[in-house]
Amino acid sequence: MKIEKRKKGDVLILDLKGKILIGDGIDELREAINNALKEKETKILFNFAEVPYLDSTGLGEVVRSYTSIKKEGGSVKIVNLTNKVKDLLSVTKLLTVFDTFEEEEKAVSSF
Repeated sequence: MKIEKRKKGDVLILDLKGKILIGDGIDELREAINNALKEKETKILFNFAEVPYLDSTGLGEVVRSYTSIKKEGGSVKIVNLTNKVKDLLSVTKLLTVFDTFEEEEKAVSSF
């Protein structure tokens, strides 16, 4: 998995590209979040447009990232969920935890 970082105003957008699975993508996501917290980034938007799938370990890492950011007083939102990922978040009831958006502009302006 690859993660590209970009900023819109004071919002850090992480464009996640590829599957988030055990052994693939977990470390990259953890490192990106740890670096963001070190840089005092408190508004983080995960862009899932190019994430076709995540397994339970990947889901756990997304939740861990959310929790770490919340503990630091930050907030996390998600944009562009693919159907498979949206179904997984729905089944696990995590859609009720995360603020999700279909349009990046709306997600950024919601912070």
